[in-house]
Amino acid sequence: MVSLTADLSPLRPDRNLAMELVRATEAAAIRAVPFIGRGAKEAADGAAVDAMRAFLGTVAFQGRVVIGEGEKDNAPMLFNGEEVGTGTGPACDIAVDPIDGTSLTAAGRQNALSVIAVSDRGSMLDASSVFYMDKLVTGPAGVGVVDIRLPIGENIRKLAGALGKPVDEIVVSVLNRPRHEKLIQEIRDAGAGTRLMSDGDVAGGINAARHAARTDMCVGVGGSPEGIVTACAIKALGGHIQGRLWPRDDEERQRGIDAGLDMDKVYEADDLVRGDNTIFVATGVTDGQLVAGVRREGGYIYTESVVLRGASGTLRRIASEHLVSKWL
Repeated sequence: MVSLTADLSPLRPDRNLAMELVRATEAAAIRAVPFIGRGAKEAADGAAVDAMRAFLGTVAFQGRVVIGEGEKDNAPMLFNGEEVGTGTGPACDIAVDPIDGTSLTAAGRQNALSVIAVSDRGSMLDASSVFYMDKLVTGPAGVGVVDIRLPIGENIRKLAGALGKPVDEIVVSVLNRPRHEKLIQEIRDAGAGTRLMSDGDVAGGINAARHAARTDMCVGVGGSPEGIVTACAIKALGGHIQGRLWPRDDEERQRGIDAGLDMDKVYEADDLVRGDNTIFVATGVTDGQLVAGVRREGGYIYTESVVLRGASGTLRRIASEHLVSKWL
């Protein structure tokens, strides 16, 4: 296996790989633009997948999709097990979500992203057999302080103490779903505020872990793939993430057990993605707290992206101008 940070390797990609991956998320975001607010989430996702796949094919790495959206027979989705890249360079696990927030895109709402996460081959947990995961994400102040096994009120009080702020200034992000009605009430009963998300809990988790963010914690049941992707970003932010698999029925629970997953385990950050050798890139499709969405002005298309590298603990912002004529 070639490490993403192997100093002596002639194939060392370091930050260059991250920059190449940004081209793929930019392309996916740009291709989704005609569908924003048009109510056609499948069409938006299909256009983004096609663009992402085409650009990933030009990247000098041996990427294997561990977390995709579909299976091989359901093209054009990037499917689990698909090989991407030129076949040269480092061997990597890759998680893709050409649009995290297809419903957001279709409705023209905020926080839709195009996302890719990469780590060393064999380091990502494959939780694809269980669709949902219960997650808890905070910034660095929550490390060693909060725990998903504790009641939410206790975690809020502990985090408030670690941050040195009153409980009534704590803001918790939660997906706005019927399954979270009790959780939302418990957060409010504890004295904290809520920020209800209609979709897109990758952005919610990252925003909770960022320095000087508007939210302090992200909790609740969302997609298992999104949990792995978020963990890659949290490695660069020094934050806290835990997850517990949340099977919907006995059949799904058994599928997870058969796949080697532990239904009772609290998965820590290093269980979700081993090591700090991670790269996370995201380009805004629609405007949000993390990045601005794609916009077109005259003959130019403007995109904003973020690159987070676990090895260096950095978050970089990339603002790009694209000639419209090159995308026709």
